Parts: sequence; structure tokens; C-alpha cells
Amino acid sequence: MTIARHLVTIDRLCAEEFPTAHGRSDVGAAGPGYHLAELATSEDFWDDDGTAREETEVQFEADRDALSERLAERWGPPDVFSLWSVSSRSQEGEDIPEPWGPLSSHVPDVHLWQADGHGRWVALGVSQWDKELPFQLVALITETDPP
Repeated sequence: MTIARHLVTIDRLCAEEFPTAHGRSDVGAAGPGYHLAELATSEDFWDDDGTAREETEVQFEADRDALSERLAERWGPPDVFSLWSVSSRSQEGEDIPEPWGPLSSHVPDVHLWQADGHGRWVALGVSQWDKELPFQLVALITETDPP
């Protein structure tokens, strides 16, 4: 992981306009009111006995924490925000605003700041859609308040 490169990506997305339609960007996904950067992606785990998956999960969480420490130097300590209840509420039919509803389906919790000078929320998380699929270190930049 290159923390400096990830910080540059986050800074750029904090300053960029949000797109008017949903789609892919040069670093991930974007839509009205948000950018979701896929900062790093692991290999998949189809042929794994569970060992590599556990090691990769620990490494991605450590990478998130290291990047979080650098952002904390700017914006103070993060709020650690569980998305479990957001996911549960979404599955029960509650209309959760984008990007929080979709994010909660594959990211269990985020480190969260309201970025000074931007008025935007910045969230870091570790994503995994299913146990065989890769982990991703993701950064969300949004103007939508967390639910």
C-alpha cells in the first residue's frame, strides 16, 4: 500500500465535483453526491483453505488503520461507524440514501470524518462481498450525511 498515493486520491476526490449520473470513475464508482475509490484490491480466495484470507483481512485492516492515522493528523480521530444496522434496515425495506445503503452491503464499518474545508464526509473501510472474493480498501467521499 502506498499511503501517499491514497492520500492524493482522497484529496483529489474531496475537491472534485460529483457526477450527475451513476457510473465508473478512474478510481472506482461515482454518482450524484459521492465518489467511492477502490484504493487497493487483493487476490480472490477460490482456492484458499482460509489461511490466506485471514492474513489478507488482517493486512487490509492494518492498511486502513495506517491511512486512518494519517487522516487523523488532519481532521482528528475518526468516528468508527458500524454499518451493520444500516444494512439491516436496508434489508428490511427502509430507503437508505446512497451511497450508504449499497456500501453497507459489503463494508461492515468505516472510519469516518467530516473533512474540514470541504464539508464532505470521508469514510475508510474494508470491503468484501463474499468469502471467496477479494478484499478492497475503499474510501468514500460524499456530501450525504451518514444515516
